[in-house]
This record gives sequence, C-alpha cells and structure tokens, in this order.
Amino acid sequence: MTNSKLNTHHSTFQQTLAAELGELKAQGLERRRRLLETPQGAHVTVDGRNYVAFCSNDYLGLAAHPALIEAAREGATRFGVGAGASHLILGHAAAHHELEQQLAAFVGLPRALLFSAGYLANIGVVTALVGREDAVFADRLNHASLNDAALLARAQFRRYPHLDLATLDRLLAGSAARRKLVLTDAVFSMDGDIAPVPELIALCERHDAWLLLDDAHGFGVLGRQGRGVLAHFEASSPRVIYMATLGKAAGVFGAFVAAQSEVIEWLLQRARSYVYTTATPPLLAHALQKSLGLIEHETWRRERLIELISVLKQTLISKRWRLMPSASAIQPLVIGTNKEAMAVSQALASDGLLVPAIRPPTVPLGTARLRISLSAGHEVRDVERLAIALNALQ
Repeated sequence: MTNSKLNTHHSTFQQTLAAELGELKAQGLERRRRLLETPQGAHVTVDGRNYVAFCSNDYLGLAAHPALIEAAREGATRFGVGAGASHLILGHAAAHHELEQQLAAFVGLPRALLFSAGYLANIGVVTALVGREDAVFADRLNHASLNDAALLARAQFRRYPHLDLATLDRLLAGSAARRKLVLTDAVFSMDGDIAPVPELIALCERHDAWLLLDDAHGFGVLGRQGRGVLAHFEASSPRVIYMATLGKAAGVFGAFVAAQSEVIEWLLQRARSYVYTTATPPLLAHALQKSLGLIEHETWRRERLIELISVLKQTLISKRWRLMPSASAIQPLVIGTNKEAMAVSQALASDGLLVPAIRPPTVPLGTARLRISLSAGHEVRDVERLAIALNALQ
C-alpha cells in the first residue's frame, strides 16, 4: 500500500472516531476526568476548588489514614517500590504471602490469592474455571468485569433478570453443561442492593453449580468486623468463590480471591490474569496488613456509615426523583434522562458538592442517576447539606 493510501486510511479512521465522539457528546454520554489535587477523602480539592465529595469508594475513610501511610513507608523501606516480576517468577514477596494468609482467615475461607485488580481477578477466575463445554449464569446488573469474563471464557452465557432467583432456578435446572458457574455482585455497584447469598448458595447446591461472589463493595463494610457479605448472612459453602477488592473500603489497591484450597491452587496455575501479570508492589501488601487491623477493630467507621445512611433517608425529600432502597454506602438517586442527571450534578458542583452522574451504558436507558457514595469520613452536616441542596433542586 502506498503512503498516500495509508494516509487516506488513517485520516478516514480519525474522522470516524471524531464523528463517534461527537455522537457521544450529543447524547450526553461524554465523560471527562477531574484533577484531584489532595489525598482521597470526604473533603477534597479538585481542579483548584474545595468540595465535599460523594463520589469515592473509600467507604471507611482509610485511603489517607496516617497509619496506612506509615505502613507504606515501612513497606517501601523493607521491600522496595516495584515487585519486578510476576508472582510465579520472582515477584511473590513475603508481604504478599502474609497478606494472603490473613485475608483467608479474615473472610473464613481456606486459602486466598492476590490479584492486581478486581477486574483481573474476575477475568482470571471465570476463564480458568469454565470453557466451551460449560455454562455461566449471571445477574443482569452485574459489574462489567463479570460480563466480560463470561464472554472471554466462551462458555454458554445466560443472564437472568436482577435478583430473579426463580428464573435462575429454571435456567440451572435446564442446563446440561459440564460445569455451571453463577456470577453475581454481592453489593450491586449502581443500585446498592445486596444479593440474597443464602438463597443463591442453596440453588447452587441443588443444581451442582459454583457461585462466584464479587464483594467489591461489601468487603470491609458488611458483616461482623467488616468481614464481608458471607459474614453478613452468616453463610458458608465449599461451592463459594469469593472475590473482593482492596482499593475501596480497605483504602489501598488490588484484589483477592478466596475459596477452597484446590480452587485457589488451580487459579494459581491457570488464571492467565494472575500468571502473566506483574505482582503489585509489596509495599501495598504491607500497608494492607495494617488496613485489615483497622477494618477489624475500628467498628465506629461502620457505625458512622449506618448513621449517615439514616440521615440521608430522613432529610432527602423525594419529589420528582427516587432514592433507591439501599442499605449500603451506595445511595443511588434515580433522575431519569442523561441531560437532567448531568444538570443536577453540575448544579451540586457549583455549590461545592461532588456527586457523579451515572449514565448508560453503565445503567439502563432512562435510569440515569446520581450515585451518592457515603464514607465514614463524612460528617452528619455534610450529608444534611447534600440533602438540602437536592431538595431545593427538585
């Protein structure tokens, strides 16, 4: 191909992308990054202005905790900065090993395996455990990483309506797949509701299926001492594969999977997103050991969240918009159209309140919303201020 033809092809490609970007903007779906200039927290400086932020997954207010900062310094001194290799080559440091043991004990499962991110963990688990002869069953409101994992696995992919266990029961009963795997968020990231874990376990036991629980938004927040959704329901089963992230309530970075020993060993051998990824910096694993202690012992952080949820529900008056029935730190306020959701978010920002507008395809068409994320770092007056501002905008 001549240079002129290459240039013409390149130009056409750019023009196509430009047109598609313009269409995103016209539909109110364009996304822009803000520049955070302070540590993560309930009160931040963004793009040169001070805000009260309701847009972070730092549910326990640990991301900038002095004890974690000091632990990270200690970890850097002891282990250096970079891991330098994948876990199976020479990147598996003592800090990683100790953290895996502590995480397994914390959630009450035999063994745990660290991943570099929750997305990678879900991809690794699903693709390692199921393939073309198998079937995956997924809640329709699951996180994108679970859907992508199912597609990559090339298994039969069946989605059931949100929390519709009767439909899931029928799908499992009608499947002749070699291996069956049910995927579900534990706390749904855009609705804030909690999956009925005991009933899901019962279905999996009845139909010889496995259950992958993505507890990204429940770990550290739900259950006794923040031990997650299994502790919340006092549920257990050898069929459960439990995934949680460490960059939300835990305040640091990474993710882990906990399960029966044979499952974890298979993932260590065959989960491509584990085998072929550089390990996270061991200093972060060292800091996470301190984080686990804070999660376990500082119960006031979860008590503060419960109080703030109550304050929001009591103070916010739903006229045109609907606050969804969530008992978690995620409090979604459904607005409707993309344009109005963006306008409300922008009006709040002009008043010094940061609340993200969530639009399709993250949520279904016509359900654009404000995703209000509460943190133990918020004060009651912060939540009251937000509710009063929203009341005035309706």
